[in-house]
Amino acid sequence: MNVLHFPVFVSARRLCGHFSLPLPRPLILMAVAGALLGGCAFTPPPREAPPSPPPLPLAVEKHRFSVAGDESVVGQLASVEIRDGDTLSDIARHYGLGFQELAEANPGVDPWVPEAGRRLVLPLQFTLPDAPRKGMVINLATMRLYHFPAKAAEGVISTYPVGIGKEGRSTPTGYMTVVRKTEFPTWYPTENIRRDHALKGDPLPPAVSPGPDNPLGDYAMYLSRPQYLIHGTNKPYSIGFRASNGCIRLYPEDIAAVFPEVKPGAAVRIVNQPYLVGRKGGQVYLEAHEPYEELNRARLKSELTARLKRLEKKDGVVLDWTRVEQVLSEARGIPVPIQANSPPMAAVVAQAIELRRPVAWFGRPELPAADAGGWLVKAATTHEESSARRVAAVLNHQGPPIPARAVKAGDGFEVLAGPFKDDKTAKTVAKRLKIDLELDAEVRPPVDSMHVAGARPLARSGQ
Repeated sequence: MNVLHFPVFVSARRLCGHFSLPLPRPLILMAVAGALLGGCAFTPPPREAPPSPPPLPLAVEKHRFSVAGDESVVGQLASVEIRDGDTLSDIARHYGLGFQELAEANPGVDPWVPEAGRRLVLPLQFTLPDAPRKGMVINLATMRLYHFPAKAAEGVISTYPVGIGKEGRSTPTGYMTVVRKTEFPTWYPTENIRRDHALKGDPLPPAVSPGPDNPLGDYAMYLSRPQYLIHGTNKPYSIGFRASNGCIRLYPEDIAAVFPEVKPGAAVRIVNQPYLVGRKGGQVYLEAHEPYEELNRARLKSELTARLKRLEKKDGVVLDWTRVEQVLSEARGIPVPIQANSPPMAAVVAQAIELRRPVAWFGRPELPAADAGGWLVKAATTHEESSARRVAAVLNHQGPPIPARAVKAGDGFEVLAGPFKDDKTAKTVAKRLKIDLELDAEVRPPVDSMHVAGARPLARSGQ
């Protein structure tokens, strides 16, 4: 029988820290293997798990900022992940943005059925309007209010998104003052407004008392120009739209924050500036928004070009005019540096702070249980699931909200609103759908529920 010679045992001793007599080869191999498996002195230490990345921040500042000297760009871009069931309306309100500015910053994204999995840019960086920094300044083009509190530290501002007058009843520009403030105001609709509602089959009383049906919300500030107000709303998802009769609306939570800080006599300047030039950190920025129909685009561009050329000559800076054209063309409402050799739009967006997704969106309309029982209203029928989801999302963000779901029904899809407690409520909703959205709705009694009719609710994720 062959035996191993001494040098082999030296290796074994070095491995396991002992010495033994010669053994047959099979036995020595078993001994070495056992020593290795049994935890000899040279067993490698357990591999440490790589450190976990720090959690993403949950939020960045969205309302209150400090601005020093001649700088005029505040805040910072951020981003958040979209999930199935999200809408731009929900995300905009959660982060203190208006619908339009969020949609502008994310071209190509379906606002009611956005693609799950992508990150949405949150345009939380703002260029101050070209106006005195005193009282309130409202830029109609950006649908944003800037407040410069009288008793705050120098350079402190707060900003909030607004809703403004629709085309044909635009919010007027110019200088005004706050003449009085009222909590829980009564709304006295003008004759024009009452006539419009009457023509739609929705007559209004001469006065609407405080409560959920009052479009002024809980707070109102009356301006020196008669019939124009800055107020809250019972239609929070109209913020970021041109939807009012000329007044300026804020989210309920935002008017509650700014109302105590504004005193009667405070200055209010309303401007319409879609092209904004600003400074930050020694850089020149340009922020562009799509001009409204009533503005002369060619004149605006000519005035901007002249201003930028004067800036080049006065300050000795060199601007990237190709970049200027790109910013104007894209009109994403994001401040972009425009000096030569400054980072392009894509690089600016790539630097957005990634935020952790919240557990729930603030103020998101809640749906009643699908099997709660009650009257239903069929709002629409379609062959495409995405279309049904889109209509349901729009209804859920009406003012007040109309609870609605997209459901599978036979070979197509339906949008069902409800359930409602009685036929009177269901018929009122059907009337609203006809007046506000021109939808021919069908009222269904409780026995004709989603399940009895063979309809299957589609899951609403992303809560």
